[in-house]
Amino acid sequence: MKEHKYSLDIVWTGNTGKGTSNYRSYERDFKVQIENKIPMKLSADPAFRGNVSKYNPEELFLISISSCHMLWLLHLCSENGVVISEYMDTPQGTMIINEDGSGKFIEVILNIRIKLDSDHSIGLLNELNKKANKMCFIANTLNIPVKHNLVLI
Repeated sequence: MKEHKYSLDIVWTGNTGKGTSNYRSYERDFKVQIENKIPMKLSADPAFRGNVSKYNPEELFLISISSCHMLWLLHLCSENGVVISEYMDTPQGTMIINEDGSGKFIEVILNIRIKLDSDHSIGLLNELNKKANKMCFIANTLNIPVKHNLVLI
């Protein structure tokens, strides 16, 4: 077994001068800094007093799942002679908020659209898509289902 470690710095940038003296006194903006990478400016979801123009953790969650799956599927297709010329995904996540304010995602659906440059059957592509889901590091970490709608364009 190999082990990979990841680290980053998160810096809250939303202090408007009053700190967290009350719920409306601060902004939900923060910055993510990763060595040798451009810093990302993020915020909370607008539903939670965040900045609509910045990415939020819930969106990053979907990005992580979708991009991990995509990279695995592209890898598996390249190993099996399936030539993909276009790949698009419009992932959707469903999150519930409990009465106490806690919440969780209950489902993620990847809506994948692929253009093949070969005459391979959709059957082989579906098999590789299932294998990609089994191989995806992010999907393997989750305790919710990741469903797939895969169509050829």
